[in-house]
Amino acid sequence: MAVAEAQLYAKVSNKHRGRSTSALLEPLLAKGFPAHIAQKALVATGQKTIDDAVKWLHSHCNDPSLDDPIPQEYALYLCPTGRLHSRLQDFWKESKRQCGRNRAHEVFPHVTLCDFFPCEDQKVELLYDILKQVGDSFSQSFPPSLSLTLHASPSYLGFFIDDSQANVLKEFAVAFSSEASALADCHVKPSLKQFHLTLAHRFYPHHQKTLEQLAKCINPGEPCQWVAALYSRDMRFVHYQRLRALFQYKPQNIDELMIKAGDLIHVDPTQQSDASEGWVIGTSHRTGCRGFLPENYTEKAHESDTWVKHREYVFDAGSRSFPKAEKEPNVKLNGEAHNLSMSRSVTNVLSLQNAALRRGVLVLRHGERVDQVFGKSWLQQCLTADGKYYRADLNFPSSLPRQKDSMKLFECDPPLSCCGIFQSRLIGEALLDQEVTISYVYSSPALRCVQTAQHVLQGLKLNQKVRIRVEPGLFEWTKWEASRAIPNFMTVAELLEASYNIDTSYRSIFPLSSLVPSESYEDYVSRSSVVIKQITTACPSKGRGVILIVGHGSSLASLTRALAGLPSRDSRDFAQTVRKIPSLGMCFCEEQKEENKWQMVNPPVKTLTHGANAAFNWRNTILED
Repeated sequence: MAVAEAQLYAKVSNKHRGRSTSALLEPLLAKGFPAHIAQKALVATGQKTIDDAVKWLHSHCNDPSLDDPIPQEYALYLCPTGRLHSRLQDFWKESKRQCGRNRAHEVFPHVTLCDFFPCEDQKVELLYDILKQVGDSFSQSFPPSLSLTLHASPSYLGFFIDDSQANVLKEFAVAFSSEASALADCHVKPSLKQFHLTLAHRFYPHHQKTLEQLAKCINPGEPCQWVAALYSRDMRFVHYQRLRALFQYKPQNIDELMIKAGDLIHVDPTQQSDASEGWVIGTSHRTGCRGFLPENYTEKAHESDTWVKHREYVFDAGSRSFPKAEKEPNVKLNGEAHNLSMSRSVTNVLSLQNAALRRGVLVLRHGERVDQVFGKSWLQQCLTADGKYYRADLNFPSSLPRQKDSMKLFECDPPLSCCGIFQSRLIGEALLDQEVTISYVYSSPALRCVQTAQHVLQGLKLNQKVRIRVEPGLFEWTKWEASRAIPNFMTVAELLEASYNIDTSYRSIFPLSSLVPSESYEDYVSRSSVVIKQITTACPSKGRGVILIVGHGSSLASLTRALAGLPSRDSRDFAQTVRKIPSLGMCFCEEQKEENKWQMVNPPVKTLTHGANAAFNWRNTILED
């Protein structure tokens, strides 16, 4: 247990706990739940209904922390509602699509009145009373509308509130803080800095122009009713990452976590060393239980997704007048003025900006490789005594391409499994369904990558039209090669003999001889940067033509970040990122020609998720006693 957490346990345990006579608490006590656990359930569900609390208690029946005395943390936010809130949500969505996630996406639009503070479970109802009393006392002096002014810097974008109006908000926050400290024994710090509503924070500087253009689509004078809302969070997981389950997972082992679609999972990034590749250790927000779960069953969630809304005070807008703009503001997109009355939706306005056809680069990791399923000794499992290949399992390829030297070369350059072939073709079919036009295909010289490219093209029905350019510079970081040597890849002649559709006229950017074993991370990053920039330069624009690059897990991080002008990751962070990338994982970059840059956006198709299928021996399983 952390020192700070231990101190908190001691502090809370030594305090006198007065029993509340809450109308919601009594029925829970009558059902036989201990008072401190019943109060915890009520607080965890926002003290809304008895049914919510009972459901929470049943879900947390195996929660090892159920008796822990650590309270929740609370924050008081001023939140917009109505049309302004809708416009802000449009901005949230579009800024994430165009520029990726930034720190502001973790929380909904708000103005911080009082930052997070702990409050004992049995005193939370006092906070509700205080919020109402203080709200009533400020209901007449609260500004009828807030004047919002856009402010931008290289790492921050948001609306600042007019000083005279901000002073009223500060007085409100101080009043709530004073009452909460006196009546609920809480140490509450009111926000006294410049009051603001953040739109974007901690973004890459080259995204500033795009974000500002999006922000100017928001009319801050939109009708809005402001509410002061009280939220809580579990203070144990403040510094954790949050994941959302996409699918149900039933544990196969005792140390695995049961999850349902939609479940939120708390993951401590510092405690993942015991997890195998593709797995994480997490704690379920729904049940409180902890265990291993497959990472590809999840997606990133936002910080506020696990928060609980308790009570809110609505500042009555009945007597408030909202000035109507005499003229709708114009926004310049690509040098042309567009009137926002055509559509109040930021997304619709920006569709004008995206109308032009753009080039794209799709970077794809290869499909499932045979040694990923059967281990490094896979070749020994399917060689006869005289050295001939046979299919020991249906997931082994039906045959291996012919190599002039030795079949043992496949140990360092393994082919796709049969499932990997199927996966690759499925991705091609999905791209065809989405009418994605692949104009050029580049592949790492690794056999698994060439095979993936070939079967993607088959799914696209382009295998006779587009040839594969084998580029040695796309091979993965050579430091990760277990043999500490560059594999003996199949030659172009051998690939052609095996019926792979190779572009024999292509001259590689990096000759195979230039690859060195155990290269430094800096050399690998530099090689990736040179390769991706020369590839995009060498491929002229063909309308919305897409360049497909089939590489390795490392390719998704090293190529796309270099193309988008993002700094390379630390080598340790890079390794952690790559181990999370599944077979056929993909990233997509779109050219912003008018701004002379590339930008990462959502890929045109979803990635492929599936479960494991273990080997089955009917004799040992069915007949064993």
